[in-house]
Formats: sequence, structure tokens, C-alpha cells
Amino acid sequence: MNLRPSRLEPIFSPRPWGAKSLAPYFPEKSNLAEPLGEAWLTGSDSKFADGPFAGKSLGEVWPSLPIAWTGARVHPDHAFPILVKFIFSEEKLSLQVHPDDAYAREHEQSAGGRGKTEMWYAVSARPGAEVLAGLKSAVTRESFKRAILDGSAEDCLLHVPMSSGDAIFIPAGTVHTIGAGLVLCEIQQLSDITYRVFDYNRRDAHGRARELHIEKALAAAKFGEPSPGKIAPVKIQQGAIIKTFFAACPYFAAEKWEFASAVNAATKPEHFELQIILDGAGTMKASGESIPYARAQAFLFPAALGAFTLAPSAPTSLLRTYVPSDPAEFFVPLAAAGIDSATIAKLVHW
Repeated sequence: MNLRPSRLEPIFSPRPWGAKSLAPYFPEKSNLAEPLGEAWLTGSDSKFADGPFAGKSLGEVWPSLPIAWTGARVHPDHAFPILVKFIFSEEKLSLQVHPDDAYAREHEQSAGGRGKTEMWYAVSARPGAEVLAGLKSAVTRESFKRAILDGSAEDCLLHVPMSSGDAIFIPAGTVHTIGAGLVLCEIQQLSDITYRVFDYNRRDAHGRARELHIEKALAAAKFGEPSPGKIAPVKIQQGAIIKTFFAACPYFAAEKWEFASAVNAATKPEHFELQIILDGAGTMKASGESIPYARAQAFLFPAALGAFTLAPSAPTSLLRTYVPSDPAEFFVPLAAAGIDSATIAKLVHW
């Protein structure tokens, strides 16, 4: 089986708060009759566009992949562990919260039994764009329930202004919403369990309101915990690459690479990795093949691929994500660059 980076096709999802044009990221999705809110890059139904699995879905292929693809410490008997998506918000999303693993195991086995921790990276942001993330320190379960019932729940949340290049880590149990005017790349634990508490009284074309899950949300939400706030990332230069490190947790690690000339890198046998092209174009060279890449494309790199080269034809930025073996894997390159342990520790959520 040929080891090479393989591109995954996105799956687009309509959302009432979405956009009717996804250009320039997906220019073929313009002048739409129905707004699209999400492009899932690694969903179970996402199909391989090329490589040895071309035409097959990730969900179909993943359970039978050998260790050379998954990595020695990732178990293919479970679902693909990282969900990556682009989010296009023209209106606010619902106020919502996702459960942690313990709550999901007890109450959501039919939906996979997994919680949802996530990170958002702002690919673009209009002036004034923001997210709401985390409850104000004085908010209790009782006061939040009263606010939900009287329509003032948004007043309980903290406002976080967002600009292009900002990132924010959202642990499971964090009440949040995404404001208008953002294109986000979301990297998350594989789960689609969402408890909505307020949806701004929106109705669909048939006059129906979306379901709310107030009691589950109140049970899953974390009260009295610090707000996540924006990530203070750490940036280092390694050869031709500027690497920006955002976050690491048991479910994923995330960093950004920026480069304008060819770079040589290698995968690790412990785990696969994903590369999501944010901007630029060029060629990936691996296993004797040259594979073109362009903006808004996602590639699965097999763990045993080893050495590869990224040769840009235009300055390129990408997000790299993987399931870390342990926190040390995230620490090592930063410590080697002279970053102090206290600064690194702020990025690690273990």
C-alpha cells in the first residue's frame, strides 16, 4: 500500500447562520440559495480525492488501516479521532455547550459517548468580530437557568474580540457561541454532541424552532472555572518554517506553519498527522510522488511516511494537527528553542 499524503474532500452542511458564498476558500460554493455554515474536512463521510483510497470515505477506510497509516499509538478500532471543519458565520451561532467524556459516556452512548473539546483558529475576521466563550465568574447554575428562561443568557458570557490569526481553546463544558463575520478552522475531538440553550428565536423555512437542550446543558456546563480566553501562542523559527504553537491536549495538538521556500520535514511513527492549507499553493513531494496543494484543502499524512518536502509556488500557511503521544512531544521543540517551561505549560491542557 503506497504511503503518501492523501487529500480529503469536504462535506458541506447547511446552517441557518451560515453564508451564501464560501469564496475564496471554496469558490464553487457561491451565490447559494441556502446558507452553508460548515465544511467538514475529516468527517466519516469525507471521501479521499486521491491516493490509494480514492473514492472511498474516511469512515469506510479508517477501521482497516494498518499501523503504518494510523501510527502505533492511535487505535483504528475507534472512529477517526480528530474532526476538522471550516465554520462560516454570517450570524451568531446558538448559545451552546458540549459535554465532557464522563458525561457523554453516561448519557450519550447512542451518539458515540465522547465529549467535545475544541480549538478555533480565525482564518479571517471582519472588524468587530467576536466570540463569546466562558461564563462570567459570578454566574451560577441557578442564575444561568433564570437567564436562559428570561432570554438574557448572552449577558452571562464573556466577549472575546477576534482578529485574523487569533486562536482560542474551548474545553468541554465551556458555554460559548461564535459571532458573525468569522471564518474559523475548528479542530476538535470527534463528537457532534451539542446542547443548545438559546437560538435567538430563529425559525426555519417551515416556521420551526431548533430544539433546545436546557437541562442537559445545565448539567454539562462548568461553573466557577476560569474563562478559556485567547491563546497566547508561542512562535519559533525552524529553518525555512515559522512555527506557531497553539495548544496540546489528549485529543489533539495544533500548530501553524508558514513558509515561502521549500521545507523538509518528516512524520512520526507514533501517529498520523493532518495538514490543512490556509493559504498558498505548491507541491507535496513524498514517496516519489508530487502532489499539488491549494487553499482550504486537507491532507492525511500516514505515520510511517517519513521524510517529505513542501515546495510552495506561493507563500503558504497551514495548520498541522495530530493526536499527541504525551505532553512531552509538544514540549520538546519549544524547549529546544529556549522557550521556558512556564510559557509552554500555558498551552498544554492535560
